[in-house]
Amino acid sequence: MIPKILQKIMDDFQKLPGIGEKTAERLALFLVSDMDDEQIISFSDHLKRLKSEIKTCPVCHMLTDRDLCDVCADETRDQNQIMVVADAKDVFILEKMNSYQGVYHVLGGLIDFSRGITDKDLNIDSLSERMKHAHEMIIATNGTVEGEMTAKFLKSLYESDTLKITRLASGLPVGADLKYADELTLSKAVENRMKY
Repeated sequence: MIPKILQKIMDDFQKLPGIGEKTAERLALFLVSDMDDEQIISFSDHLKRLKSEIKTCPVCHMLTDRDLCDVCADETRDQNQIMVVADAKDVFILEKMNSYQGVYHVLGGLIDFSRGITDKDLNIDSLSERMKHAHEMIIATNGTVEGEMTAKFLKSLYESDTLKITRLASGLPVGADLKYADELTLSKAVENRMKY
C-alpha cells in the first residue's frame, strides 16, 4: 500500500538514532506533502555534500569543513590546556558553555574490550605528540565503565611531575534532591566535594 520510494525514505529515517517507525513515517510524509520541490532538492543536496565536505581536523580530530577546526585555528585559545573527549558531539556540547578557553582532543571513542575497542583504535598517538607541550590535560570522558577505563588509561599513560591531569567533576546536578540520586552519583558527589 505504501509507495516503494516512500517506504525506502521511512527505512532510511529509522536508521537514525532515536527515530522509530512512527516518527520515520511522519517525517517521510512531511517531506512528500508539506515541503516544496525546492526545499527537498536543497535538503538532498545538503545530505550529498555532508560526506564530501566534512572531514576531521588534523590536530584535534574534531569535525570541520576547513583545514583546521575553529578551535585549533583560534590563536587566543590556550593551546597547552587540552580537554580530551570521546567524540565530536562532546565538543559541540562543551562549546555551548562558552567558558572553556583551552583546546580539545577527540579520541574517536572509548576503550571497550567487550566490543574489541582498545587504545590502538583511538587517536592516542596524535594526543601523545600534543601532550609533549601541554601543561594540563582535562579528561572529559563519561562516567560509564568505558569512560572511567579510558580515563584511568590516559592518567597512567601521561602521569608526570610536569603535567597537571584533571577530570571533570561528577556528582549531584544543581537542584537535585538527595533522595532521588543513585548510589554511584552520591558516591561521586562525596568524592568530588569542594571547600565551601
